Amino acid sequence: MEEAEEEQQQQQQQQLLLLPELGEAAAWKKPNQLNMEGALIARDRVGVQDFVLLDSHTSELAFLDNLRKRYRENLIYTYIGTLLVSVNPYKELDIYTIKQMEQYKGVNFFELPPHIYAIADNAYRDMCTEYNNHFILISGESGAGKTEASKKILQYFAVTCTTTEQLQIVRDRLLLSNPVLEAFGNAKTLRNDNSSRFGKYMDIQFDFKGAPVGGHILSYLIEKSRVVHQNPGERNFHIFYQLLEGGEEDLLRGLGLERDPQKYMYLIQGDCAKVASINDRSDWRTVQKAFAVIDFSERNTENLFGVIASVLHLGNIQFEEDSNGHAIITKGTQIKWISKLLGVHLSILQEALTHRKIEARFEEVLSPLNVDLAFYARDAVAKAIYGRTFTWLVNKINGSLANKDLTKKMVIGLLDIYGFEVFETNSFEQFCINYCNEKLQQLLLEMTLKAEQEEYKLEDIEWEPIPYFNNKIICDLVEEKHKGIISILDEECLRPGEATDLSFLEKLEEKVGTHAHILTRKLADQKTRKSIDWMDFRLLHYAGEVTYCTVGFLEKNNDLLYRNLKEVLCKSKNGILRECFHLSELDNRRRPETVATQFKNSLASLIEILMSKEPSYIRCIKPNDDKAPDKFDNSLIKHQVKYLGLMEHLRVRRAGFAYRRKYEHFLQRYKSLCPATWPHWRGSPAVGVEKLVKHIGYKPEEYKLGRTKLFIRFPRTLFATEDAFEYRKHLLIARIQAKYKGCIGKREFQKMRRAAIKLEACWRGVLARKLAKRRMWAAQTIRKYIKSFINRKDPLNPENKDFVRLVRCNYLTKLRDYVPKNVLDKTWLKPPELLVETSELLKKLCIRNLVRKYCRSITAERKAQLDQKVVTSAIFCGKKERYAESVPVPFADTRLQENELSPKVLQMIRHEKVKYVTSVVKYDRKGFKPRERLLVLTRIAGYILEAAKIKQKIEYAAIKGISASSLSDGILVIHLPDDTKQKEGDVVLHCEHIFETVTKLCMLAKKEDVVSVAEGSLQFQLGAGKEGTIIFTAGKESRIYRAPNGQLIVVSPKIKS
Repeated sequence: MEEAEEEQQQQQQQQLLLLPELGEAAAWKKPNQLNMEGALIARDRVGVQDFVLLDSHTSELAFLDNLRKRYRENLIYTYIGTLLVSVNPYKELDIYTIKQMEQYKGVNFFELPPHIYAIADNAYRDMCTEYNNHFILISGESGAGKTEASKKILQYFAVTCTTTEQLQIVRDRLLLSNPVLEAFGNAKTLRNDNSSRFGKYMDIQFDFKGAPVGGHILSYLIEKSRVVHQNPGERNFHIFYQLLEGGEEDLLRGLGLERDPQKYMYLIQGDCAKVASINDRSDWRTVQKAFAVIDFSERNTENLFGVIASVLHLGNIQFEEDSNGHAIITKGTQIKWISKLLGVHLSILQEALTHRKIEARFEEVLSPLNVDLAFYARDAVAKAIYGRTFTWLVNKINGSLANKDLTKKMVIGLLDIYGFEVFETNSFEQFCINYCNEKLQQLLLEMTLKAEQEEYKLEDIEWEPIPYFNNKIICDLVEEKHKGIISILDEECLRPGEATDLSFLEKLEEKVGTHAHILTRKLADQKTRKSIDWMDFRLLHYAGEVTYCTVGFLEKNNDLLYRNLKEVLCKSKNGILRECFHLSELDNRRRPETVATQFKNSLASLIEILMSKEPSYIRCIKPNDDKAPDKFDNSLIKHQVKYLGLMEHLRVRRAGFAYRRKYEHFLQRYKSLCPATWPHWRGSPAVGVEKLVKHIGYKPEEYKLGRTKLFIRFPRTLFATEDAFEYRKHLLIARIQAKYKGCIGKREFQKMRRAAIKLEACWRGVLARKLAKRRMWAAQTIRKYIKSFINRKDPLNPENKDFVRLVRCNYLTKLRDYVPKNVLDKTWLKPPELLVETSELLKKLCIRNLVRKYCRSITAERKAQLDQKVVTSAIFCGKKERYAESVPVPFADTRLQENELSPKVLQMIRHEKVKYVTSVVKYDRKGFKPRERLLVLTRIAGYILEAAKIKQKIEYAAIKGISASSLSDGILVIHLPDDTKQKEGDVVLHCEHIFETVTKLCMLAKKEDVVSVAEGSLQFQLGAGKEGTIIFTAGKESRIYRAPNGQLIVVSPKIKS
């Protein structure tokens, strides 16, 4: 399944860097520099991107805390100097786009945030500039992301390196070799859904231009035992499930297979044929595409799938005992398919699976096998043909990647090899895998920690030695001649007599039992003995303790295939098996090397290859055992940090120098930066380098001079020097280009000058004729317009029409800038006499259009507001203070919502629609005591409420008048006629929103003409013929109180004019 990846990349702020310590040569700006994760101001949240920047660089807690901060922010990469620490996120991150590849291309190592692309680009640039070979060692536990890391590096080289059509074919083959090898060499384990069950070292070959032109792959120890046995929760190799899930019906029918993996014994032992995270059908399509690109012929793929199908059929062969106790095949269906697919005679194959050929002195005897030995022979055949087919597949890929050009190539190697494994039951395969990891750890120690210290001592550079654990003692325990575990295992496999796994364990106790890094149940103390079984031995690896079960060690180490079975396979008509099994093997009577010895020798040759190249390191860390995103298991990661040697590496980086180079190389590269060393330096390289660094402006604490090398402490010093060199190089190239271009340009100039003189002569004649013609046209035009101007007041005729048109055009053009913008704008451009009538018509049209637009823009709500404001204006404009302030403030529909009223009140007025509700203060007739009330206006009447009670109903028809004062107070008096007062008198209210309330009341009662604005005082009825007086005065602050004479005094604050 091809997934579309969205490129969502946040733009980062550009930064300009200056290099003041490089003097005049450094006074330039470096464009398009990206901020490095918000700089260090965000370190409390996201940590530091280089562990060297940690204050507590010796603290393991600080190390883990920094790793945790970055992991939580999805920053999975962190540096230790030039070493990259990568934490598997167990989810897709948008950090592998083509845009990001371009950002890291050609950029100095520490200029951008840590990334695997920076490691790849650094190795590539070093290879191109120094012309030496590199390798990138990717290490870590199973499931830590090593395979994905190698894929990302391959993708980076494929995208960023120069390309041609031919090179594109090589790139495609390099990239698509991965899915093929993963299909045949990877499987689901308990720790990892795509675990490499073989070691892979890939050399990518580059030509002198830096373009990838070929490759070569070495494979190590394919886990053949997985073909015939899987632990619970694990699967066989991916290719079996891909073939069954994705293969076409015709293909499966031709191979005698069915889609259901549950029908094949070799696929059901782990009880997890289907895995949610693996899409076998999509992976099958990718493998098919890869076969086409890698140049597999149709015959090759047919033979290859025949071998894979034969393995599945072999697993389904069952044996039973005959009357003599000999093994016979129960059903003939599977054996017939195997005979057909491998191209071997049916009876011969049947006999080979149930008999063993024993060679006496002068004759060969066929000895029948019992059932157990028959099953062993069946599994041995399956493992042998799968293992050799995998080797053939690697060789076939190498053939397609091979570069036919014999010129010297530069190489970048990628080592993606199985990680350290610890399972509940650890067998021979885990022993070999963990031995390989011990050797790689030893390589790291020799090439980094130990090499750093020894180099500094050789160069007489002072520094504090760093103690570290050297795991050579463990490697020797495993591989030492005649004394190591592998030698003891081989002795047991080769010695005459009955050798068993138990006898091998006893030999271990006898020969290496005193070694400090090995334990058995017999050798362990009382407490430790409980955790070691009788058939187990425990090794104290650099990564921790691992207990190995010796059951099956001898059988897996021997990996023997009966001679008569080998004869059958040598005579196979399947093209792949013919290449894998040679008849010459039958003539060789020498016993083949054991699996462990083969692996030890191939590992030694790998270490030799790696030692000849410049290293780059990527340390992969698994954050948890559950393969869950955003989960950080502190104890698990602490263990990995310890066995990966990261703390030791950090201490070395903080104590030492980040960069060192031989004087000759440094001087040869950077001599152009100093006038004293450029262009040729005749003296000692050491003296030349000393002059060079002093001229550049290195500070004493930034470098040291050794015997043969210059040591630079800080990477930024080197980067500044490199940038200065790049700048200087451009200046020198520009100077050479200028000289060459000047010579070429002079020749061209002479040639062009002669041609130009001829052209100029001709062109001047052309221009003179054009000018005379233009002048004639201009004179005629001016004459015509003068005549038109003279006759401009005459009726339109041929003599004045041009001038009239010009006047019209100019006026209309100017009028465009003077058109009124709104209905209140009365400005209009004064027209010439010829266009007065036209101007008036245009003005009317414009005003009508503005009015039409304005009217259309008024909404129903706005119209209602304006209607209310018109009523308010008619009542209060020029009569009451603060009116002008209320004009721009829109009136609210209501101050309290209907649902805020008491349900009891709503029940009583349920037939009337509530239009407006506001809080008021009612002054009663006895002493003018203030009472908090609600004024409710409906369509029919007004109500004065106290909580859930209707205190007074005011019929709109009964309202005789409405009074308010001319000051800024909120007093409102509703006058009621004598016959409806019910002895309660007029209603005296105080409203906060006086203009709004009076307007709403008038409009609902339709009594706009009964409102009066009183000045000074106001008379009102107290009830039953009694009158009261309200006195309105201005004061410092607002007050309402009853005077001793019984009048109501309303004091309003003065309004500043």
